[in-house]
Amino acid sequence: MRQILNFNTEWSFYDRDLPQCRAKQDPSESHEVVHLPHANKLVPHHYFGEAEYQFVSWYRRPFGVPAEWRGRRLIVEFDGVMSVAEVFVNGIPVGGHLGGYTSFAIDITDAAEIGERNVLAVRVDSTRQEDVPPEGRLVDYMLFGGIYRDVRMIVTGQTYIDWADHAWPEAGTERATLASGYRIVHSGETAVAAELTREVLDREGRVVNTFSTICELEPGASELRLPSGDMRDPRLWSLDDPYLYEVVTRLRVIDGERKDGIPDEVRTRVGIRSAEFRKDSGFYLNGERLKLRGLNRHQTYPYVGGAMCDRGQRADADLLKFELGLNFVRSSHYPADPSFLDRCDEIGLLVFEEMPGWQFIGDEAWQEVALRHVEEMIVRDRNHPSIFLWGVRINESGDNGGFYRRTNELARNLDPSRPTGGVRAFRDSEMLEDVFTYNDFTRNREGIVLPPNQTPYLITEYMGHMYPTKAYDSVERLIKHALGHAKIQNSQYGDPGIAGAAGWCAFDYNTHRDFGSGDRICYHGVCDLFRLPKFAAHFYRSQQAPSSGGAYVFIARYLVPSFNEDYGDVVPVFTNCEEAELFVNGEKAATGRPDYVGYPSLPFPPIVFQGCNWWEWGASMVSSLKVVGKIGGVPSAEHEIFPFGLPSRLSLQADASELIADGSDCARVIVRLQDDRGQTLHLSRHAVSFRIEGPGRLIGENPFVLEAGRGGVYVQASREPGTIRLFARAIGLNGLAEAEIEIGVSRMRESIVPVSVR
Repeated sequence: MRQILNFNTEWSFYDRDLPQCRAKQDPSESHEVVHLPHANKLVPHHYFGEAEYQFVSWYRRPFGVPAEWRGRRLIVEFDGVMSVAEVFVNGIPVGGHLGGYTSFAIDITDAAEIGERNVLAVRVDSTRQEDVPPEGRLVDYMLFGGIYRDVRMIVTGQTYIDWADHAWPEAGTERATLASGYRIVHSGETAVAAELTREVLDREGRVVNTFSTICELEPGASELRLPSGDMRDPRLWSLDDPYLYEVVTRLRVIDGERKDGIPDEVRTRVGIRSAEFRKDSGFYLNGERLKLRGLNRHQTYPYVGGAMCDRGQRADADLLKFELGLNFVRSSHYPADPSFLDRCDEIGLLVFEEMPGWQFIGDEAWQEVALRHVEEMIVRDRNHPSIFLWGVRINESGDNGGFYRRTNELARNLDPSRPTGGVRAFRDSEMLEDVFTYNDFTRNREGIVLPPNQTPYLITEYMGHMYPTKAYDSVERLIKHALGHAKIQNSQYGDPGIAGAAGWCAFDYNTHRDFGSGDRICYHGVCDLFRLPKFAAHFYRSQQAPSSGGAYVFIARYLVPSFNEDYGDVVPVFTNCEEAELFVNGEKAATGRPDYVGYPSLPFPPIVFQGCNWWEWGASMVSSLKVVGKIGGVPSAEHEIFPFGLPSRLSLQADASELIADGSDCARVIVRLQDDRGQTLHLSRHAVSFRIEGPGRLIGENPFVLEAGRGGVYVQASREPGTIRLFARAIGLNGLAEAEIEIGVSRMRESIVPVSVR
């Protein structure tokens, strides 16, 4: 049976181009022991240039091939290498790949030696590649470098399943129809017969559907499709109930030269659902119309660029769904990390995934690479129930009928079950896709989107560069930024011809000198680079129904003496409650209801309290401002703010209490300087120094200068179990602001590729 082994650990990294690294013998050169995912260069969170990571590097990993693997196939799968990879085994070239955003696999069997020490070497060219998408012209985001996603080895038989494709042509509550396709590789020299068995397991592991067939396999690769099979009373995958089944496929040679050869087994998680855009321009999930509300996501993280471990990728999905209340995300402008998509499947977050690219279309050779990227994206990701739309057009590029007919035809052949979209920046564009997807920045300042000119119609970007906002900007700007997003969502909700809209964007991201605010950051996110919320993030969170995300209230103000100077006598409150009561100094001052006049189409309009001239309230200074949200007349959520005090404590908050000792697992640690009521001092620019003890390392600036009174670093586990202790101290506060946190590290349980022969 096949084995899937972790190939992320114990690599040697050389930060320069050394041709001798390809050879089996170790080069007599200095190197660093690293574990994947790995960034070829750690960078500050801003004020750095792309030249810092644009260089050629080498990665080497010794591995043993035990005798019991004789007669097996050895396949190495790379989830992402930025940007051009050349792969060698024992000095022999075995393959390569162009482009850093799609996965690729290389069969290394013929170059590996049984019972010997072998070396896998990867030359990684992270320089600018004008002949590889998305490059060719300026790109408004950084690509970074290294083997920055997971690597694994598959050990299987001479006849094995290369990929499995499971689609649901019919998906209803009474019956679902499963259509499966496979690519099978037979490495023998003569044809054989094989038995292919498919079972569908429910969440408890019970078999709910089975099918078996005998197939004839010629040498080489064969593609076959199984007859459709029916399932009765399926449990459908939905946003509130993302139920997942598992399809187990087994392949066994039953006669011929490889009689009773090593069987193969592939397990694929699937969700049964229907997802379609109809002629009325609505999007329907399981037959019910759903207005799409989302944001765009770049995979950029501070310090490590795109090289984030699975835990961090999955945390992004959780944040988008639960903290921002979205029902979909656009993976811009490239395919996402598989672990991010896995988590979207698990929690019920829809994904619009698109091919790599940004505005530029290259020559014929460039287009051939782009077509391979489309194929790699769809073949890898078409079993994810979260994906509902394929992006088969280079973001914001001009029309190119010949090229885009090919991308659409390829996508429809590889996955007839999903529609295609193509993101453009001009309205009179040729529509070759199934859904007209458009970046609408035309009237953002007015809070208006244009009426659709095609059907179906999906807005894929708005705001962003029209009103960039930093977490430490003025209160007025933070409020206007949030209300701008609210107005545009209100506009799209009010137009039944628009299927939905995704704002630009979820998180701030690093960029080149030609874009952004001059410090190599585009401050376009509703959260900052560390994934911490600006006021606009709270607006999105308030649009999730109480039945899904709970009741929510957020006061979009700070209680400071300059209150009226900051934003006059208006207090916006983002909430999904039916009404809210405002309390000043503990006394009820007003009752408000959602502003359906200003936001008639939003699911949950903000409640806006007017005439709040606090410093004329009574004879004393305002000591507290509280809003209590009610549903059905019952208090359901509240938010209270106070005048800011002096620095009282430093807060450390980790995303995880325990890590895995795999050398790459890490947790974000948020640091905040707070007053004695736990309020983050949003104007603090204090420096914070860190010290770490135990089996881990700190990733981040040390000291780190707070932005809006907060910031973040990462704690990464080593290969040893134990306890990590992180200490933090705010510099210049005479010891009054110190903190520490403990994070456990447990032994790695996953099987890894052996470093030597056992």
